[in-house]
Amino acid sequence: MRSLNLDQLQALLRVVENGSFSAAARKLNLTQPAVSLQIRELERRFDVRLVERIGRRAHATTPGRTLVDAAHRIFQECSLAEAAMRRYREGWIGRVNIGTTNTMLMYELPPILRALSLNHPGIELHVTNMPTRESVEGVLQNRIDIALVTLPVPERQLRIVPLRQEALVAIFPVAMKGVPDEITPDYVARQALLMEHTGGAVHALVTRWLSAKVPLPRAPMHLGTVEALKSAVASNLGMSIVPEMAVAGNVPDIVVRPLRPPLSTTLALIEHRNKPSEPALVIVRNALLGLRKTNDSPRPGKKRSRRQAK
Repeated sequence: MRSLNLDQLQALLRVVENGSFSAAARKLNLTQPAVSLQIRELERRFDVRLVERIGRRAHATTPGRTLVDAAHRIFQECSLAEAAMRRYREGWIGRVNIGTTNTMLMYELPPILRALSLNHPGIELHVTNMPTRESVEGVLQNRIDIALVTLPVPERQLRIVPLRQEALVAIFPVAMKGVPDEITPDYVARQALLMEHTGGAVHALVTRWLSAKVPLPRAPMHLGTVEALKSAVASNLGMSIVPEMAVAGNVPDIVVRPLRPPLSTTLALIEHRNKPSEPALVIVRNALLGLRKTNDSPRPGKKRSRRQAK
């Protein structure tokens, strides 16, 4: 069977949309006989009546409406194909799906994403914040190309590159009296504790750090994000333990203290071992690997404010 003629389908759409052969001809910059010929050829091809007149208006018949619906889908796919080819012509390199923890997305990734956008506009980035275990599952199922996660993660089928360690710190409302210089599990067990959601990597680390004091005299309150924890602490609802990067700058109404014994998370980059190294992925991977270069150098706002050092 010969291929469908897109010009004929376009003529059918315009006739049905405008209810008139002459109006369709004006839209298509054709003569009315030319449009009528295109409709007749379509009807001969399928051997059905596609358009009928009711009064002064042209309407699609039942087969005509079916073909109109199909034509809309065909032209939508044509538009997508043209857009894809246009991206290639204009320097499109590829698409990269990144999974990341919420903390990294809020505090570390924005400058890297901004640099990628400026220096490599041909890369289409899709960034999703998700818990480490969901990122691992996404990488294994090829829904995520590359991910920033908190170790440990299962090594099977994954290429894992540890990037750096990030200390966890205790935070308290500034109005709280008698906060010691270092915070121990014994001290935390006596406080109103705010923790991130139970699926988060920090929650698991803190739980192990407090294991000798479990069960706690008072059950912790769980909140979804680090920003929610900071806000709750500032509102005098209790204390929390968060990544140091989240309080590296001047955070009003919060006092920061180190933990004893120290507790830290390890940030890592993961990919599937069999993931092909396409150009866009190589560029994004190299940009994310730059996170490990900042391990020993202070980030902006690393110096604590006078209020935090009290």
